[in-house]
Amino acid sequence: MSQVVAITGASAGVGRAVARLFAERGARVALMARGEKGLAAAAEDVSERGGEPMTIGLDVSDAQAVVDAVNRIEERFGPIDVWVNAAFTGAFARLIDLTPQEFRRATEVTYLGYVHGTMAALKPMVQRNRGTIVQVGSALAYRGIPLQSAYCGAKHAIQGFTESLRCELLHDRSAVRVTMVQLPAVNTPQFSWLLSRLPKQAQPVPPIYQPEVAARAIVFAADHPQRREYWVGRSTMLTLLANKIAPGLLDRYLARTGFSGQQTDQPRDEDQPANLWHPADGEGAKDWGAHGIFDDRARDRAPEQWVSEHRRLLLGLAGTAAAAGAGAAAVLGRRPRRRTAG
Repeated sequence: MSQVVAITGASAGVGRAVARLFAERGARVALMARGEKGLAAAAEDVSERGGEPMTIGLDVSDAQAVVDAVNRIEERFGPIDVWVNAAFTGAFARLIDLTPQEFRRATEVTYLGYVHGTMAALKPMVQRNRGTIVQVGSALAYRGIPLQSAYCGAKHAIQGFTESLRCELLHDRSAVRVTMVQLPAVNTPQFSWLLSRLPKQAQPVPPIYQPEVAARAIVFAADHPQRREYWVGRSTMLTLLANKIAPGLLDRYLARTGFSGQQTDQPRDEDQPANLWHPADGEGAKDWGAHGIFDDRARDRAPEQWVSEHRRLLLGLAGTAAAAGAGAAAVLGRRPRRRTAG
């Protein structure tokens, strides 16, 4: 039987790239999102790459809709092997420029959407004592930046929620696994369809990576969920390490660079859609695909990802090399005893 994979936020961006990659392995892929145009195109992607698609239009902030989706997926495809939470929304704006309703909406989708997806998928997985849940995270799960307070808050919440769940599964000695993939800046359509109150066009903070880089890491994590989390990209590693060592200095650095660094030199399009309340790829809209508008600046490889994925191997080799070096030093350090004439 082929693998059964369910992906929220599958109509565009990272979720779309993940769906394509699982399809290349012949998986049966359940695609969940709000946008009709994006879902239909994502289903075509899956079919063209050898997978079997199923589309479910839903809003992940609706807990019952997510539960119903799990039931529909398992009725058609069978038990879900991998559940990927990737749906989100947000806003590019100062906190004082957002309304409480807008902040709440971003939190309900980006944070509670993950909670709803995890809870719905977890129940049948626990009963079968198998299955994997992958949380698509961000370096911003550890380090907040200006102009993205709702998104950063939600990603921090997902991090804490996932740690709590992991402890519960360990306590129960469950074979169900949950892992998290912390991503860098990715070239997705979000910079063209999120609510923005910035004067200029929003952009990811360089270095920028293509969604396929993120997708490869997520699929690897689904195959190796024993690791609690994966860091993708050099910028993610450096940001998280800097935040551990000197968070106050990082506050000041981001205060100086975080506003200009998240905007291009072009004015924001006044007609730019805002998918906070309604999908940007709904009826009559275009298919946004996986990539955003920064292809010319985005990297399609992250060498540091290999290091993250093979950390245990490298640590083992380093330990072996250190032991061999210590042994050699011990041997070389032995001086032969001089024979005295007698």
